[in-house]
Amino acid sequence: MAASKSEDILGQKWDRCVADTLIKIGGGLTLGVVFSAIVFKRRPWPLIFGLGFGTGMGYANCQHDFNEPFLVKAENVIVKPKSTTLEAPATEAQ
Repeated sequence: MAASKSEDILGQKWDRCVADTLIKIGGGLTLGVVFSAIVFKRRPWPLIFGLGFGTGMGYANCQHDFNEPFLVKAENVIVKPKSTTLEAPATEAQ
């Protein structure tokens, strides 16, 4: 099985980042509309607050995804068996 190319991995991260940010912005906007219409009597600030909150969450998630180190898959790790012989500590006879 061929290893993934780095540009493919980067493209997947960008796709996840954009999709996640759009979902977070949509959720923030939805909550802003609900609170603006029901609780705050059609004031515009809950919409702006919801958009900002969603954008900030999406940005933070993207930052975490891009700063994540490349992890080694468990399939590629070779485990060496531990030695079974134990040495007794040397003691002086008195």
